[in-house]
Amino acid sequence: MTINDKRISLGKRLRSSRSFHCLGTLPNWQDYPAVRKDALRNAAVVYYPSTLYEDLFESIGKSVFPSNFYSLMGNKIRQTAVFQLLGINHPRTRLYYGRNRMRRILEDFPLPFVAKTPVGSSQGRGVWLINREHQLRDYLHDHRPAYVQQYLPIDRDLRVVIVAGQVVHSYWRIQAADNFRNNVSQGARICYDDIPDDALKFAGDVAIRCGFGEVGLDVCHFEDRYYVLEANMVYGLEGFRQAGLDIHEILADLADRGLI
Repeated sequence: MTINDKRISLGKRLRSSRSFHCLGTLPNWQDYPAVRKDALRNAAVVYYPSTLYEDLFESIGKSVFPSNFYSLMGNKIRQTAVFQLLGINHPRTRLYYGRNRMRRILEDFPLPFVAKTPVGSSQGRGVWLINREHQLRDYLHDHRPAYVQQYLPIDRDLRVVIVAGQVVHSYWRIQAADNFRNNVSQGARICYDDIPDDALKFAGDVAIRCGFGEVGLDVCHFEDRYYVLEANMVYGLEGFRQAGLDIHEILADLADRGLI
């Protein structure tokens, strides 16, 4: 089977699929051999086009998969804007620029609240529970803009991984006794028991409404409502490993069945 007989991916996420030819991401367009340039030009859809080429392909009208992936990856500001625009349940969140940020934040949010590094943080890093004014002062010293969010007193959240509208895995992340964060990398425990169907339905609806082609959504239940906390495009795989699953095999199966 030649390169032109397969669907085309730049990223290696689909390398296990017989249906795809993964070309790799080269830093310069001219670095690609002519046959690969032609394959990319002729492809109806480019899969996992990378941050480098996603905008390029979209600018010339070419479809990419997954949608809303690289542009929202690691960007809490954009994600929050999307959730707010669509009216999706999300903890109350505000951004603060300019002067008098500390006064304005304390007027808007009762202690405790959560403050985060808005772009580029992951695995629970760059997240603080603010209980005292001096903690807020320290946070503001290093963060412009400030990203401040309502604190929900929960002891777990649900990670739901969705690809092309299909829930492919889900599990609870239960906090360690000494940490308010639910991240596995911060000591949270993975649990597969008693995952409610309505939580999966909520997550699936969020993914569809937001146009997420592939995403790991963090969902929690608080005061009789489900909330989406964050969308993760680069999500941890420990929950897959403990369940004996391989995300690359799952993606390959979806691809080979024509679902992506």
